[in-house]
Amino acid sequence: MQHPFAELIGLEMETAGDGSSRALLTVDPARHYNPQGVVHGAVIFAMADTGMGAALYPTLDQGQICATIEIKINYFAAARGGDLVCETRLLNRGKRVANLQSEIICDGRTIAQANGNFAIFAVKD
Repeated sequence: MQHPFAELIGLEMETAGDGSSRALLTVDPARHYNPQGVVHGAVIFAMADTGMGAALYPTLDQGQICATIEIKINYFAAARGGDLVCETRLLNRGKRVANLQSEIICDGRTIAQANGNFAIFAVKD
């Protein structure tokens, strides 16, 4: 599936399966840094949000889509470079709401963890 925003920030989906995903992003200081010289929190948040959607989509029935309701994220450490990995898993999927968790890792260290709820609904023609 084409994802223009992911392409904009250089986010690549390595795997997206039934209830899990793994996304990768190579830090580019010219595109991803904030004024303090570390990866902007919005980049890390976008990784979690996109990873959650990618993990949930394969569980949807034909004609269904999902949308973020809310995401809570905790930042534990700054990232200054290298490769970021976002590993996501589906924790609970109801008929109308799903809950997912993402862990963002840099150089083997967890730098952030997010928990999100997504609405599940049918596409109306």
